[in-house]
Amino acid sequence: MGRRNDHSRQEIREMALKVAEKIVAKEGLQGLSARKIASAIGYSVGSLYIVFKNLDDLILQVNARSLDKLYTVISKTERQCRQPDACLLALGHAYLKFAMEQPLRWRTIFEYQRTKDAEIPSWYRKKIFRLFKLVEKPLLEFMPTLEPHLCAQTARALWGGVHGICILALTGRLEIVGADSVQNLMELLITNYLAGLTNLQATNELNLLQECKAHLARD
Repeated sequence: MGRRNDHSRQEIREMALKVAEKIVAKEGLQGLSARKIASAIGYSVGSLYIVFKNLDDLILQVNARSLDKLYTVISKTERQCRQPDACLLALGHAYLKFAMEQPLRWRTIFEYQRTKDAEIPSWYRKKIFRLFKLVEKPLLEFMPTLEPHLCAQTARALWGGVHGICILALTGRLEIVGADSVQNLMELLITNYLAGLTNLQATNELNLLQECKAHLARD
């Protein structure tokens, strides 16, 4: 490791984040500390906090990188899709695969609790929103009559279920064995959810038709 004056602030930042990512991938959030990171890169904790506001900021930056990697994986899957229902299943598989292959990194995104009253920066929220946009696109193709705000809510409701299956599987709280069983549950959730949307759309169209007929009869 070079002397302290061998590195710029940006270089120190990058070194710290790379070390933090390795710690999270191997030990999870519990193994992460400013002292451990500083020691690994040959700097003091005080020097680390010249680059980062606090530990919250550092962990947020690590999680942002994880979100970027997750987005890269899922967006690649989305670009290869043709049919909206098949696309949603493919997105589910990609999300599950990421969680299963990098469980500690994936869990750190959602397990970390920021300091009380600390707001989530807008730049970080945008990383979350763009992930949901990948789900909203095939949903809107599947059900074009959905209004934008309802499509956003529907995407969050659906992915909340997919995410819940991932959490239960990774924490051993589902009475299932093997990745195939988890995938089957995820597929069952998505297909049934889409079937429900199809039935809802058919019901709404039927009600609209009946209202039109009733209106014409009155005229």
